[in-house]
Amino acid sequence: MNLSNLSQLTVALIAGIVLAVGFALWMYLQKRRTQNLRAKFGPEYDKAVGEHRDRSHAESELDKRANRVAKFHIQPLTDDERSRYGEDWRREQSLFVDDPRAAVNHADGLVQDVMHQRGYPVGDFDQNAADLSVDHPLVVENYRVAHGIALRESQASGTTEDLRKAMISYHALFDDLLAQTSEKAAGVGK
Repeated sequence: MNLSNLSQLTVALIAGIVLAVGFALWMYLQKRRTQNLRAKFGPEYDKAVGEHRDRSHAESELDKRANRVAKFHIQPLTDDERSRYGEDWRREQSLFVDDPRAAVNHADGLVQDVMHQRGYPVGDFDQNAADLSVDHPLVVENYRVAHGIALRESQASGTTEDLRKAMISYHALFDDLLAQTSEKAAGVGK
C-alpha cells in the first residue's frame, strides 16, 4: 500500500468517524429535546404529537409556543388581586345555583380577566389555549373542555351537568392562574 492510498484511507476513516460522532450527537440532542418538551408540557406534549401525527413537527410547534410566551411579561398576581379574584369566583359559584348558564359565561370572562392581568394576551381561544399550555400544561385541557361546553351552551344544547362540568373545569384553571407564580418572576428555568 503506498502513501497516497494510506492517506486516502486515513481521511476516509476520519470522515467516517466524524460523521458517526456527528450523527450520535444529533440523535442525543433530539432525544434530549423530546425529554425536555415532554417534561415541560406534560399531557400537552402527547396531545400535540397526536394532532400533528409527527413528533418532529409537534415538537417544533411546542417550541414556537414556548418562544411566543417567553416574549410576554407574565407576572404573578399581587395578594390583593388574588383575594379580589377569589371573591369574584365565589360570587360566580353562588350564581350557579340560580343561573348556571350565566355563571359559566361569567366564569369564562373571569378566567380571561385573570389571564390578561397576569400578562397573557387574550382574544382568539385557540391561541389563548396554546399560550396557556406553556405555563399551565396540566390544566389547559380543563380550559378547552369548559370553553367547548360554554359554546354548546350558547346554543342552549347543554345540560345542567354539562354546566357543572364547565364550572369545575374553569375552576381548575382559575385556581392554577391565581396560585402559580411565573417562572420568569421566580427566576426559575433561566
